[in-house]
Amino acid sequence: MPRTLRLAMIGGGEGAFIGAIHRAAAALDGHWRLVAGAFSSDPDRNRRSGEALEIAPERRYSSLEALLAAEAALPAAERVDAVAIVTPNHLHAPMAIAALDAGFHVFCEKPMALDLNEARSIAEAQARSGRQFALAFTYSGYPLVEEARVRVARGDFGKIRLVQVEYSQGWLSRPIDREGNKQAEWRTDPARAGLGGCLGDIGTHAFHLAEHVSGLQVRDLCADLTTHVPGRRLDDDVSVLLRLEGGARGTLKASQVAAGDENGLKLRIHGELGGLEWSQMEPNSLVLRWLDRPTEIVRAAGPGLAEATLSLLRTPSGHPEGYIEAFANLYRAFAMRISDSAGTDLDSAFPSVDAGLRTMAFVESVIANSASDKKWTTLAPA
Repeated sequence: MPRTLRLAMIGGGEGAFIGAIHRAAAALDGHWRLVAGAFSSDPDRNRRSGEALEIAPERRYSSLEALLAAEAALPAAERVDAVAIVTPNHLHAPMAIAALDAGFHVFCEKPMALDLNEARSIAEAQARSGRQFALAFTYSGYPLVEEARVRVARGDFGKIRLVQVEYSQGWLSRPIDREGNKQAEWRTDPARAGLGGCLGDIGTHAFHLAEHVSGLQVRDLCADLTTHVPGRRLDDDVSVLLRLEGGARGTLKASQVAAGDENGLKLRIHGELGGLEWSQMEPNSLVLRWLDRPTEIVRAAGPGLAEATLSLLRTPSGHPEGYIEAFANLYRAFAMRISDSAGTDLDSAFPSVDAGLRTMAFVESVIANSASDKKWTTLAPA
């Protein structure tokens, strides 16, 4: 086993949702230990967060700049190996670039940046630094998502014809962004969220999952962005028709105003011989449907799984693994890449710069198409 790597976190302090998720995922397999952080721009909240996480006082920093300067001055055997960025979107690019240029690996929340130009700047920083950059497209870490990807890639379903992905939530059905809900407030603020609301927040997850599993890139799209809640400044509902390479067709539906829906991410892929269906709310089952034989249900840790899938599982069949475990798979792969461990297909093990560039190109292309009278828009080059 590689040595335990040292992690610093920017953001994710007291009252934050995603910071605790990152910490639990990073710690799950013992590859990472949180040793430093700048958890909030509010000094009192930052102090309380550091105390609660048992971070040494001298490594509770007031800002990213202070963290990078102090950690870079430490001996190599003591300084952090990577920085996790779990802030609102507008801080992703400047923070990621600063951390990469300072010589640290970066694990960043999605979307990658506010726009494609910022994403390209991160890619340039990653290339010149030689450091690793990972993105938190969590759903690619689920074992049965990997199983689906493997089965499509080896041709089980023949030539792929249809790719359908849906991500349905209802939590923004009311104007809670104007009622003091901090998670909703920044996600609907163009200055902090970026060009897309629902599009950037969960539409990028859906897009990444569709390309990741199908192995096909979207070439052209026809989109409709809607804002249903009066006064909201960014979209809360997205519909997109997709034309993928090889002639496949697809649909992407993302909504945060589907009242009553929780976290309804679903993927269906069909080829000439059959198809598959996976749902994030039932993540330990993969449904396979065929033209010439009965439907199959493949279960996590059950028989017939690919070696790549088995490497992502931690418990015997019947013991459900979910969101934290999927997230932990990304952190484990990130650690193995940094440690230069062999034996894993690391090219697909965690979403990297390429995934970030593709998703930001998707966001900009959807916005451009929805605002124009053109039926189809070619996906912006990454």
